[in-house]
Amino acid sequence: MGCGFRRAHLIMPVSAQAATLKIQIGVASEKGRRERNEDFAAALAPLPGGWKRPLYIAAVADGVGGAAGGREAAELCVRSFFDGFHSQPESLSVEQAAARTLAAINRWTLAQGKADPALRDMSTTFSGLILIGREAHTAHVGDSRIYRFSANQLQRLTRDHIHPHPDQSHVLLRAIGLEEHLLADHVRVSLEPFDRFLICSDGVHSVMPDRQIAAHLALRMSAEEAANRLAAAALEAGSQDNVSVIVLDILNLPEPDNASLEAALDFLPVSELPKPGERVDGFHLGAMLSDGRYSRLFLATDEQDKRPLVIKFPHPRITSDANYRSAFARESWVAAQVRSPYVGQIIETPPERRTRLYSVMPYYDGETLERRLGRKPVLSLTEGVTMGINLAKGVAALHRAKIIHRDIKPDNVMLLKNGDLKLLDLGVALVPNMADLTADAIPGTASYMAPEMFAGGTGNEQTDLFALGVTLYRAFSGGTYPYGEIEPFSRPRFRKPASLSSLRPDLPAWLDFAIMRSIAINPEERQGDVLEFAFELENGLTRGASQSPRQMSLYERNPLRFWQALSWIWLLLLIVSLGTR
Repeated sequence: MGCGFRRAHLIMPVSAQAATLKIQIGVASEKGRRERNEDFAAALAPLPGGWKRPLYIAAVADGVGGAAGGREAAELCVRSFFDGFHSQPESLSVEQAAARTLAAINRWTLAQGKADPALRDMSTTFSGLILIGREAHTAHVGDSRIYRFSANQLQRLTRDHIHPHPDQSHVLLRAIGLEEHLLADHVRVSLEPFDRFLICSDGVHSVMPDRQIAAHLALRMSAEEAANRLAAAALEAGSQDNVSVIVLDILNLPEPDNASLEAALDFLPVSELPKPGERVDGFHLGAMLSDGRYSRLFLATDEQDKRPLVIKFPHPRITSDANYRSAFARESWVAAQVRSPYVGQIIETPPERRTRLYSVMPYYDGETLERRLGRKPVLSLTEGVTMGINLAKGVAALHRAKIIHRDIKPDNVMLLKNGDLKLLDLGVALVPNMADLTADAIPGTASYMAPEMFAGGTGNEQTDLFALGVTLYRAFSGGTYPYGEIEPFSRPRFRKPASLSSLRPDLPAWLDFAIMRSIAINPEERQGDVLEFAFELENGLTRGASQSPRQMSLYERNPLRFWQALSWIWLLLLIVSLGTR
């Protein structure tokens, strides 16, 4: 049937973008078989001079039929919410800002209904969706609804505030202008690319079951066409009420905000450590991979898609450790910022699924470099240099994003069975615009820290280069530390290390030179950055892999033995000299 839809108030272009948040919105509203349309549906783009973080608001209000000011209440509620929300201080959370705004609208609506006979008992439902950053927030009261359609699954984000008895389901228990004290529902969900949201009045969902709504949303037409078709389908299904529909499509998301990541993780509890065989938030825990002082790692399976994962649970003893808590936020932020085949990833888990603090990682089939160093044979020239080049590329990807790893070491390098590698554990990384560790925390492992770190440095690209060089020195030498194994909280005295060629005479001189340069005590004597180091390795492997190392003097190979031999020679000469006299 021809519906003759008029476009509801779309206070924004059909497609809008702020930063990298890109959405598409379709709005449809029709009086249907009623004499007039008591609904009001509208969407608002970010306002110039509004909140610092761009946000979008879409809302459907259904004026209570039979009351004098139903339509007026609906329109005034939506428009007032748009204005009032933006006027709230940004120090408030989205939930607090929405609640304050709706409370003020409720008070005003009650007052108008009492003061103006033409607006007697004016009231309305309200279902608003606020999109900010990578999150969606609902502000809801009444029996309109908000749905989320994601990964072909329909999820209702609101509940109807109606009388539980079937014969009185038309009776609202909550609405704007109904009572002096308003209690609005709030739900927060993480956005995913290609999510689709639906806001609709009860004239739609009362005649269309969820499965039918899901079938319409699954048709990947434009948001505007989807809104019009849903409204038409509701009328064709026999709706006797006004029908209003807003469809919002998430086309692209902004980069994660590190402050919001920290805030999202801060409230999650640190529960008792689980055991193999348990289920946590839809993850089935298998074998325990490690059980350390600060965390326990499990091989796990996601029961939703059956993929193998690794989950890290913090130990309850770190509940009050702000540094350890922030490590989870750092890893999540870095994983979203950096896409490199040589950097391990963190899998983002929707907030509504999480009940405790943990991190989820892909399962990498292989072994750490530290474990590899514990068995023979030692790394060959080609194997080790290839590994070094790939590791340097991973570090360079971090540096391009202004991220300093600060804990590069063989324990944090996973060698995969297919020959690739992953740089892991970014919990102590130096991240832009994120508070650093507390002053008493050590950002890294002492034996891999550059001399300037012991003088109070916080870490930079040169200190990462130094740690990378120490890692490769150990990789080729079979585990030897160039400056010895350094105890935490100690102040080591750095002396010239033994050359790599003295430990591995089979290695070429160019490799010895490149690695020894990367671990120079003076940072000015090191390569300019890790890419220069990677170039030296790659160029050497291409051009000089067959070159033999130059013959090093005894003094370079073993200074102590050199002076011992020289002392014996002097002693013998002295004895001979005394004997001739």
